[in-house]
Amino acid sequence: MARPWLNVLAQVVPVPLGLLLSGALVWGATNADWSGTTSNSGNEWTSSSAGLANDSKVPMFRVGSMRPGDTGSNCINVKSNADFPTALKLYSNSANWPNNYQSFVNLKIAVGRGGTFGDCDGFVPHRTAFDGTLDTFVALHTDFRTGVGPWPLTGQAPNSLSFRFAWKYSPSAPGGSQGSNTNEVTFTWEARERT
Repeated sequence: MARPWLNVLAQVVPVPLGLLLSGALVWGATNADWSGTTSNSGNEWTSSSAGLANDSKVPMFRVGSMRPGDTGSNCINVKSNADFPTALKLYSNSANWPNNYQSFVNLKIAVGRGGTFGDCDGFVPHRTAFDGTLDTFVALHTDFRTGVGPWPLTGQAPNSLSFRFAWKYSPSAPGGSQGSNTNEVTFTWEARERT
């Protein structure tokens, strides 16, 4: 007696079996032992820096017992580690004072080359950056936009400038200013990329 289910099985089974065998052949071909690779490792990107440093270890000025007509000065060297051209400016974001004592401290800032912190020997001025009273400097030059300058730095050595700060306690300071003192003043140099 004929078995019809065997005829059906004989017709249906070869199709899935053929698909399975062809898939195995393709898989074997894609995982062949013959291969080659090449690579380039250790890639990284480092940005430039417009960082600044100066050669000070202590404040430029801690002046006490001033009398009318007293003077003093100090130099400081500001160095950029930028490897691209920058513009350098000087300002102070210190608070302005409520009294007028600071208006009797005259300040002259020269920019140039040479000299080091605490020693202005060898300082050669190029130009005057500021000449006025301390309260004027603090009131007018408060950020990069309003700072004195700019002075170009090339991004190549020597990538530094020196500044000489000279002060004078006004001979016309009134007797009422005796025993007065200023707030602490911070002088800030900022460099930005030249565009």
